[in-house]
Parts: sequence; C-alpha cells; structure tokens
Amino acid sequence: MKQVGIEAINAYCGETYIDVPTLFAARGLDDSRIGNLMMARKSVALHCEDAVSFAVNAAKPIIDALTDSERDAIELLIVGTESGVDFGKSLATYVHDHLGLPRSCRLFETKQACYSGTAALQMAAATVAASPFEGTKALVISSDVARPVPHTYVEPSQGAGAVAMLVGDRPVVAAFDPGANGFHSYEVMDTCRPDPEAEAGDTDLSLLTYIDCLKGSFTDYARKVEGADFLDTFDLLAMHTPFPGMVKGAHRAALRKLKKGLAPQAVEDDFTTRLGPAIQYPQQVGNIYAGTVHLALASTIDNAVIDREHRVGVFSYGSGCASEFYSVTITPRSQAAVRAMGIREALDARYELSMDEYDALLTATAELKFGMRDFTFDLDRFPQITKERFTGGRRLVLAAVRDYHREYVWLDGGTR
Repeated sequence: MKQVGIEAINAYCGETYIDVPTLFAARGLDDSRIGNLMMARKSVALHCEDAVSFAVNAAKPIIDALTDSERDAIELLIVGTESGVDFGKSLATYVHDHLGLPRSCRLFETKQACYSGTAALQMAAATVAASPFEGTKALVISSDVARPVPHTYVEPSQGAGAVAMLVGDRPVVAAFDPGANGFHSYEVMDTCRPDPEAEAGDTDLSLLTYIDCLKGSFTDYARKVEGADFLDTFDLLAMHTPFPGMVKGAHRAALRKLKKGLAPQAVEDDFTTRLGPAIQYPQQVGNIYAGTVHLALASTIDNAVIDREHRVGVFSYGSGCASEFYSVTITPRSQAAVRAMGIREALDARYELSMDEYDALLTATAELKFGMRDFTFDLDRFPQITKERFTGGRRLVLAAVRDYHREYVWLDGGTR
C-alpha cells in the first residue's frame, strides 16, 4: 500500500497580536478567568487581510520550495474555511491564481465549521492514495479570520490564521495510519452563522458536544483499530483548540470515561506530557477555526521531544457537529522539517498592538461589509505596522474590491 501523508506544513498567523491579559483589563473582564482560557496572546488580522491572503501567505513558502515538476504534480487544491468571501465563487480560485498553481488542478472550498480543514485533508489523502501516478500531490489550506465579538469572554480567544499542508506519497512531516479513522457526528445547534456578520451559539452546549465527540470518535477509532487504547496507544495528542482550557477539560473528561480510576495527578501529568506541546502555538494565536487542529499538530511536532518514531492521536471537531479521531506517525525528521519553516520565529516577530491600535483595526476591518460591490483599502492606514515593523518577506494583502472582484497586491516592508 502506498504511504500517504503530509510532506510539508506551514502556518501564517498574521503580523500583529494583542496581549490577552491586557485585553481582559481594558474590557473590564474578570481576570480570574484567564486561567481557564490558558491564553497568552491572540493574532489579529490587518484591515487589508482576509481568508484568501492568509491562505496564500501560509502556502507560499511551501510552493516556492518545490521544483517546477513538483508544483505541476499538484492535482488538487482545497481550502477549508468558514470565512468565505462569496456564496458561489470559491476563495480557492483566488488562492490558486496567486500561488501560480497549474491549471490541470481540481480546486474548491469546503465548509463544516472547524472540521472543514480535516475534511479537506482526508479527501486529499484519499486522492493521492488512489492515484496511479507516483508523486501526485494535493494542497490543503485551512484559513479563517475569526469574528472578535468585542466585550465578551469569547473575544480573547478569537484569532486569525491559516495552515497549509502539502499531501503526497513522501510524507516527511507525518504519515497517516491507513484506515485508522473514527467518526462521531450529529445535528446540534451549538454555534452557527445566521448571517455573514454575526455568530451565535451556546458555549456550554458546545463544550459538552466537543467532549461527547471526543469520546465518541475515539470509541469508533478503537472499534476499527484492534487494541487501541486512549492512554497507551499514542505518544502525543493534538486536538482542536478553541482555547487550551477547553482541551484540558475535554481531556480530563475523556480519561474519566475511558480510563476509570485514574488518579487526578495522573490525569494532570498526562495532559502536560502528551498535550503540552500541542497547545503552545494555540496559546499564542487563538481559535483559527478550520486550521486550529492543524496548528496544534504543527505545535506538537515543533515542541515535543522526538527522539524516535511517535504516534500522534489527532482529534478534529466542527460545530453543528462533525468530528474525527485519526492518527499519524512522526519522526525526528518530521521535527526538522517543521522547524525549518520558522513558525515559532514568525509568531515571536509579530507586532504587539496597544488597545487603541487594536480597536482601530477592528473599526477599519468592519468597514468592508460582506457583498460590497466596490471598496478601496488605505494600505498606509497603519504605517507603524506595514512600513516600520513588517516582519519581513513578501505578504499578499487585499487592495480593493471592484465590481465584486477582489484585487490583491504583494507588500514588501510596506512597499508594492
């Protein structure tokens, strides 16, 4: 059987961030709840950034590293998002264009809340596995700009970012365990988007559904994989991370159900050992919806001690709801490949926003309404970011909307 998996992975989590304790203080939120969130910073999109620009900026370093023949072998592009820019036209069309991918390529967009990126990843893996041609590749990108929901306890965890993954038959980063996939899905109204500018839901119901899906999808996984054990089978875990505190609570609930009698300290130690590496990047970025589980996987590979082959259990959840538990294997070579992308360095290089700058960005971002026919961005509106503190390298940004068509330009330190 052909071995299939992730050949390369990269994350782009924006150019700016806001400090979470600073945000709590400015909004008058109860700072005793910061410990439950386990958040330190959250990424903030510039007014001229959207799901398309985030997707392209995440994937560009991967594409640039390919030879012409390797790029031409990309037969499929899927973008998983709930931040679509059109009810009909897929944002994957813009991404395809600005990455210079071949025209002999399937391309489309997937939607199922935060599960859409995993749906795209598994579809890409199946495409590569079924291909009769050696070297067939697929590009999967999860890209979202979360709604900030100001002056609520949701605001500190809502981030922005994209994760790009190249899927193929030379899985340097992570190899999929074939057939090792457990599912648990049903209809529930835990969160929804009743219109493009609004987000609604029941946070308590969402937490309970998330926990139910973790237990249910692993139970289905164990039904298919003989001898699978939640505690012993996986060296590491990577889970969808709306905020790290939610993952900690779900992990505790799952162990109580699946491994009855485990001492509280043993549960705490297991979380630190197997999930500690996975939450490091989500703690710095926040919830990026479709890409959050993949950011957790990249964080796991980048931050864990990997001195031999490790098996990672991956849990993906999307409100509404759909979930999947699957597994991959990683090696020291995986870590070297992820670290070469410089994700940690990019996160550390982001510009720290003051509260005045943060609120000004929210105001500027809100000026472009969904479905506007024409709009022109002032790319010099925040020169302290785009000119003086740009993190380096070329970045794609949204410059204008003309007759509904989005026009993007490349910025390099604020110049075009």
